[in-house]
Amino acid sequence: MALSGKRVFQVEIKSKGDIFHNLWKSNPHQIPSLTPTTIQNCQTHDGEVGTVGSVLLWNYFYDGKDCVAKTLIKDINDDKKSITFEVLEGDLLKQYKTFVSNVQVDNHGSNNVVTWTVEYEKLSPSVLDPDTLMEFCKKVAKDIETHHLQN
Repeated sequence: MALSGKRVFQVEIKSKGDIFHNLWKSNPHQIPSLTPTTIQNCQTHDGEVGTVGSVLLWNYFYDGKDCVAKTLIKDINDDKKSITFEVLEGDLLKQYKTFVSNVQVDNHGSNNVVTWTVEYEKLSPSVLDPDTLMEFCKKVAKDIETHHLQN
């Protein structure tokens, strides 16, 4: 059984893709107010928000428990509307040796597609693939969409 894996998940949103991308890039501290049942807090731990190399500390509710993750922004591509995070510390690293996620938005008129790509290496063959995390990401995207459609 392979320990390394990759998961790709897409969700269509009606809110503007540019707003979604800029939220993750430049205003991640606002995400908890838009998704209070999933993400409770986001703080800049090191560096400047919106720049490669900055470190963010996230508190979130996942799989029935309070969790934490410290992430490094590895890449920002404004042309592709994508941002890549690498988990440096936290609950995910109890099961995975490495965990890198990318969130990208493709504009398609009034509808947009958010694509999450997760690349990971499990600590052991008994660790499950992060499929439930993909459902978590879908809920986050839909919560953000709901907020932006109401405004």
